[in-house]
Amino acid sequence: MTRRFDRSRASHLVRAARLDRKMSQADLARAAGMSQPNVAAIENGTRNPSDDAFERLLRAADYRPSLAVEENAEAIVEAGRRHGLRDIRVFGSVATGADHFASDIDLLARVDSGRGYFDIAAFVNAVEELTGFTVDVIVDDEHRPAFLDSTAMAAL
Repeated sequence: MTRRFDRSRASHLVRAARLDRKMSQADLARAAGMSQPNVAAIENGTRNPSDDAFERLLRAADYRPSLAVEENAEAIVEAGRRHGLRDIRVFGSVATGADHFASDIDLLARVDSGRGYFDIAAFVNAVEELTGFTVDVIVDDEHRPAFLDSTAMAAL
């Protein structure tokens, strides 16, 4: 299993996802197929979950990319600066609040002159590492490629 989320942040992310869904620890434990004391130990940082348990908890709480974008907004903008992307905007399900655990993050951005596909790919990779979610970027410039997603980047 590929690690999507930073396990060092498990206590924070599990709690944020649970509270966003207005679930009790018992509700989350039931939905994830584990005990409430185990969820409590993960949330208070005394137990570090396995990658599988961590993802199971986030999936059960329907951890949404909009939470990750909100929490990492400044770091996303900074990653854009480093890679020559500016005027970064969110659209799609994250922007409308219709996102779920399986949603991706759709971003619209302008690219600085002299920057290209590798800069966009590096930005996408940085945002995916920050958030744990797949990222698609649409470039909002008339002289730039219209669309670059994770699948297209894999071909680079």
